[in-house]
Amino acid sequence: MKILITGSNGFIGKNITETLKNIKEQKDTTKNIFVEKLFLFDLNNSLNDLDLFIKECDFIINLAGINRPKNTKDFYVGNKDFIKILCTYLEKHHNQCPIIVSSSIQVGENNDYAKSKKEGEDYLLKFSKHNGNPVYIYRFANLFGKWCKPNYNSVIATWCYNIAHHLDIEISDPNIVLPLCYIDDVVNEIISCMEGHPYQCGNYYTVHPIYETSLGQIFQILQSIKHSRENLLLVNQADELTKKLYSTYLSYLPKSEFNYPLKMNIDNRGSFTEFLRTKENGQISINISNPGITKGNHWHHTKNEKFLVVSGTGVIRFRKIGDEEIFEYKVSGDKLEVIDIPVGYTHSIENIGDTDMVTVMWASEVFDSDKPDTYFEEV
Repeated sequence: MKILITGSNGFIGKNITETLKNIKEQKDTTKNIFVEKLFLFDLNNSLNDLDLFIKECDFIINLAGINRPKNTKDFYVGNKDFIKILCTYLEKHHNQCPIIVSSSIQVGENNDYAKSKKEGEDYLLKFSKHNGNPVYIYRFANLFGKWCKPNYNSVIATWCYNIAHHLDIEISDPNIVLPLCYIDDVVNEIISCMEGHPYQCGNYYTVHPIYETSLGQIFQILQSIKHSRENLLLVNQADELTKKLYSTYLSYLPKSEFNYPLKMNIDNRGSFTEFLRTKENGQISINISNPGITKGNHWHHTKNEKFLVVSGTGVIRFRKIGDEEIFEYKVSGDKLEVIDIPVGYTHSIENIGDTDMVTVMWASEVFDSDKPDTYFEEV
């Protein structure tokens, strides 16, 4: 398939272009399309380029458009007149290839952007009947995701950028509800359409899912994401919108702030460092024990743990509360093996090697100093 992408350097264009490149180069084998060639058209190209591309292509993804011009007339130049040019070249070359077109859920509103999009839709539908090109008009919701330009026309991009760069944001009305759509879902829908399975909604096409959420809710989620690097509390990845906002936010981090420090609790035995906390699934910590050091010698009523030694050599010992029998498991970074720490067993971990022993520890509960559920007793 020879595919023409107009507006290839824009937000959607860049994401769909990189996805199709992965398919073409067989880095992505999950999609059921064959990409032979990509024609990329953007502002740095000429109309002569467009003419040549349309002569060869057998599928068009038209993402070119204008949404924030200096002159309102440019809405119609970018959103209607460009479609007329596409159609002229298609008719010239007797090309009846399918066309995917990006439109907007704003169509029907009384503004020049919405009107220009509607005129472009109408022209294309009329041309489709005349020339025989299958047409898929997508009325996109408010899109968000990586590579979206901040301080332009996306509140998500602007807020992610500003929060990540420690800048203030403005909320005109926290109760305003926005229909949101994630860029990967958009790309997947475009691919699905090319595979012959578009998601139709009435006479037009759309992307699923659409998240209806308020500005206030979005702000709260983004703030919790920002603070997670300080309190180590990982946001709820089970919520699809939160997960997608989390991925989006990270893409706006300053290049100098990909890293963030952890508090290492260091003493003469080694160190203990909390890595991640979750409300749903407890916490993960990193324990470093110096040679000959034993840690633990305590037990829990409800809190349970998993130990994974990733470097060094040690032994984990257990004794059931009330019993005298001691049993043990030898552990080593040379053979990764998870050891469950059941409740009701006092337990210890000793470094029996000549180097530091590093253990990844998971606990089913985030540590609460008011309710530690940890009781000293030697194994």
